Amino acid sequence: MRKFNNVLIRASGAMLLAFCFSFNLQAQKVVSLSGANSPQDDMNPVWIGDNTLLFTRAFHPDNIGGVTDPGDIWMTKKSDSGEWQEAVHRADLSTDGYDFSLGLEDLLTLLVYHTGGERFGIYQYSKFGTDWNFLRQVTIPGLEGLSGQVTGRVASGGKVIFLSGKAKDSKGNEDIYISEKLGPIEWSTPVNLGSAINTMGQEMSPYYDTESGKLYFSSNMHEDAEGKDIFIAKRMGTDWVNWSKPVIWKQLSSAGSDVSVTFITKEEVVWTSTQNSDGFADLLTFETVVPLVIPEEFTVAAPEPFVPDAKQEEANKVLVVPIYPATSVGFPEVKVVEDKTKKEENPIRWVVVDAKNKALVPFFLSWKTGDNAVSKTVADSLKLSELVDSQVKELKVNAEGYFPETVLRSDIKIGEPTVVLMTKAESGSIVLLDNVSFKRGTAELEGEQTKMSLVELSEFLLENPEMKLRIHGHTDSAGDPGLNKALSLERAGSVRDFLIEQGVPFESLRISGWGGTRPRASNATEAGRSKNRRVELEVER
Repeated sequence: MRKFNNVLIRASGAMLLAFCFSFNLQAQKVVSLSGANSPQDDMNPVWIGDNTLLFTRAFHPDNIGGVTDPGDIWMTKKSDSGEWQEAVHRADLSTDGYDFSLGLEDLLTLLVYHTGGERFGIYQYSKFGTDWNFLRQVTIPGLEGLSGQVTGRVASGGKVIFLSGKAKDSKGNEDIYISEKLGPIEWSTPVNLGSAINTMGQEMSPYYDTESGKLYFSSNMHEDAEGKDIFIAKRMGTDWVNWSKPVIWKQLSSAGSDVSVTFITKEEVVWTSTQNSDGFADLLTFETVVPLVIPEEFTVAAPEPFVPDAKQEEANKVLVVPIYPATSVGFPEVKVVEDKTKKEENPIRWVVVDAKNKALVPFFLSWKTGDNAVSKTVADSLKLSELVDSQVKELKVNAEGYFPETVLRSDIKIGEPTVVLMTKAESGSIVLLDNVSFKRGTAELEGEQTKMSLVELSEFLLENPEMKLRIHGHTDSAGDPGLNKALSLERAGSVRDFLIEQGVPFESLRISGWGGTRPRASNATEAGRSKNRRVELEVER
């Protein structure tokens, strides 16, 4: 573990230097929150009173899921002298998935969002002394449809929740939505805030001040944005879809990605920023309390402009520039100009670790372009555009003594490390064949992806002829238990037969069928049942 910490700290050293020395914004000194920051991503700050700031820390060895955990909740407290104390991990508010606090619903109830672990959705936690006790899940229809970088905040005395994420009706990437409280645990379906707030880019990390009616959020496409910057819009009227034209908050702007504002007092704020778009996030504030220069003049947002098909626009590498007055109606005239604002692309960042002990693993990448095989080490600085240009849909992460792992191009992270868990090929290790499918209700293999996955597995086994494997078949719990057990055994047999056809010796493979007796997830939902219908490999020696 110490080895991993040293490597990660060295890898992020250049980025951390940016916060070891304060920098000037509008001639005001901005500093990191001393003990509250780490070499990992620190984000989503939420002030809950009592000198307490909650935030999310990603990929930290002390997270419940270890170094691959995308985010646990941590806490820092501000001393009477103004110093931010060393952050403390809040295991009572965290899971092995992605977790962030939305803030207080009332004085004793905290709302927390969980996804990726055993819990999915928004949950209530009740305060008891210094601890938070799990209470119950709240109901928000359509919440499962939000994807991307989901963030949010409770507002208006616990009566509304602002959320950001990507949904079917999003105008681009992440949009901002609102849900209103209907009962003790019932909330309305999230509603898009509309074109005044949301663009074809990213709008995220909303914070709503009930007293002023101002919405603070991050955007990379509103006017004056450089990367992601903090914008402010004012609510116009009594509903939630009429807003002013967003105005950039210049006092907090930097060349990096600025997101997630939270107010400590009316004069003091904390926010998240990075040195550049692929840097590690840090929590920032002003070194001393300074007058906050918050815009006070707002104008009604202009009608949403008409633009050509976004995919065609991207293919042509052009920008659409309106040349009409903001008061015009109907379909505005546009002109097309060359896009000369392309930014230099950063290499993909990888964190490849042993799934068991979380130690870093030396690795190389391989993929196919047509009939040609390509391999690279991480030192070759692979960029996502190379994969796109070569029409590579997936690549393999390879490490000596480990089962290879397939990574889809669509799963590669931008702005944060792509974490890959490697399973060592040693006795007792179990590997899920997640790309292997069967025709419904049968043991017949289905799909080219299934065959390709098993061909790659056979190649690995032929390279390691001393390995002995047991193939485990599993089903969900629906239906007759006896039939389920027979089907699971037949499916394990189908996998074995295919591997033998590829040249793997029969004596190297054994099979077992468990039916629905060994579930990985709850059988109460279709998502859980889908996880339980699976085939696994266990290394016997």
